[in-house]
Amino acid sequence: MIRFIIFAGYGLLMMSLQISGKLNQYINIHYRYLALLSMALSLILAVFQLVLWTKNDKDSHSSHEHLDDHHHKQTPLQQLWAYLLLSLPLIVGFAFPTVSLDTTIVEAKGFQFPLSKESTGDPDIQTQYLKPDTSIFFEKSDYDRQMQELMAEYENKEVISITDDNYLEVMELIYNYPSDFLGKTVSFQGFVFHSKDDTVENSFVFRFGIIHCVADAGVFGLLTHLPEGTTLDNNDWVKLEGTITTDYYHPFKRTLPIMTVNTVEKIEPPENEYVYRTF
Repeated sequence: MIRFIIFAGYGLLMMSLQISGKLNQYINIHYRYLALLSMALSLILAVFQLVLWTKNDKDSHSSHEHLDDHHHKQTPLQQLWAYLLLSLPLIVGFAFPTVSLDTTIVEAKGFQFPLSKESTGDPDIQTQYLKPDTSIFFEKSDYDRQMQELMAEYENKEVISITDDNYLEVMELIYNYPSDFLGKTVSFQGFVFHSKDDTVENSFVFRFGIIHCVADAGVFGLLTHLPEGTTLDNNDWVKLEGTITTDYYHPFKRTLPIMTVNTVEKIEPPENEYVYRTF
C-alpha cells in the first residue's frame, strides 16, 4: 500500500506542476516531455502496486513474495529509511511553495563572475552569473563547433533582437566573442539589479535562466550604461535597446561587454520570468 501511495504521489506531483505551470521553475521547458513520461510511468506503477495489493489469491500472493525474496531482504528499519527517502521529493514538492527569483537571491549569494564560489552540490556545476556557460556539458571541440555555428547566424546582423527563445545563446555568444558584437544594436528585457559598487547609470539587467534544470540555473545579462537621469529600482522590469561596447569593470578586474542604452522602457514582468537554453 505504501508503494502505491508513493508512486501515485509522484504522478500527482508531476500532474500538479504541469497544470499549475510551475514545472518551468524546476527544469528546462524543452524537457517537458520527460516530466509527462515520468508522470505516466508513476501512475502506471501505482496501478500495478494497487493490483498486487488487492489480489488475495494464493498464486498471486506467492508470486509476489517470490519476487521480493529474489532481491536482497530488508529489515523494517531499512524499509522505513527507503520509504522516507522516496517520500522526500513529495514532501518538498507539496509542502514548500515555489517562488519566482529576484534580486534577493543575487544579493544573498553574492555577485561574482564568471562563476560563484558556492557550489550547488555538484562539484562540477556551480551557480552561474552573467555568462551562460554550456562548455561544461561538451568536449571542447564540440563546444567550439557549436559556438561557431551559432555565431554564423548573428555575425552579419547589425540589429539583434534578444528574445526569450534565444536569450541564453546570444548572451553566451556576446561574452565569448565580444569584439564581434561591438557596435551592434541589441534589444532585450529583464529586471534591474544595482550592485553596491555601481552608480545609478551603471546597472545590471538580468534574466534568470535554466540550462538543463534548477541545479545549473543562473542569472544572466549585461552591465548597462543607462541614459543620464534614468531612475530605476531593483526588480524593475525594463525593455532596453542600445549598442554593445566593452569597458573595464573594476569590481571584477576584467573587461566586460557593456550595453550603452539608447532607449529604456519600464514594463510589467512577463508571465514566465525564466528563460531556457535550446539545444
